[in-house]
Amino acid sequence: MSKAAREISEGLRQWRAEGESGDLSQCPVRGVLDRIGDKWSTLIIITLAEQPLRFGQLRRTIPDISQRMLTQTLRDLQRDGLISRHVFPTQPPSVEYRLTAMGQSLLEPLAALVRWADTHYGAIRGARSEYDQQAA
Repeated sequence: MSKAAREISEGLRQWRAEGESGDLSQCPVRGVLDRIGDKWSTLIIITLAEQPLRFGQLRRTIPDISQRMLTQTLRDLQRDGLISRHVFPTQPPSVEYRLTAMGQSLLEPLAALVRWADTHYGAIRGARSEYDQQAA
């Protein structure tokens, strides 16, 4: 078993030993992964890693996200403490979004995931193609 697999197994054992039901639908990691696992949250976090941005700048940087989805995802990330929203007293008010310290701490694991995806993208495309050919 790999070191990573042992760490995951140990985390699950510890969670279950702390009196949890053992029902994986109640696992606390699941709520975190639900947030950072969706494509918009990850893209927004990666985009804000470079610099704080206003709503319109985010929208232009991620052109395929709808205004409604961007608004909701920003609220969700703010609620989870990963980004902060700063309102400046200008006319009209200017709003800027930036990563919090907790959001910054997520960049290292996200960078590892991005590297992994980049390294394995060709193999994944090949596996998908092979699977699709067999399924047809």
